[in-house]
Amino acid sequence: MAVSDPETDRLWEEFHESVNMTSEELRRWLLTDASGEEAFPADGGVGAEGEEIVRLLGKRRTDVTSSDIELMERVTRFVRDELAQPRPEDDGWRRRLMRVGHDPLSPDSGPSDV
Repeated sequence: MAVSDPETDRLWEEFHESVNMTSEELRRWLLTDASGEEAFPADGGVGAEGEEIVRLLGKRRTDVTSSDIELMERVTRFVRDELAQPRPEDDGWRRRLMRVGHDPLSPDSGPSDV
């Protein structure tokens, strides 16, 4: 069932601003040993979250489901919370963000971080 409304459209935009890695970049990152820690410890394995983000990046906005909306909300909230207190010297901080598709050292990372 496709979900489309102004709130979903806003969230779609926020999600794609938060996730500044392409699906292929994220997929490659998740396959490296460097991605080892869990990005969403309370939610279980990062592998599943990362794979879901990769899958979602390949979707069209009109194909978003309610579970995709929940994932987009978790990812945007996680990235926003992590960027609120940037720690560029902490490699674990960068790895956690990269596991959800946000490279804080990327030039397009956004104004609220490093």
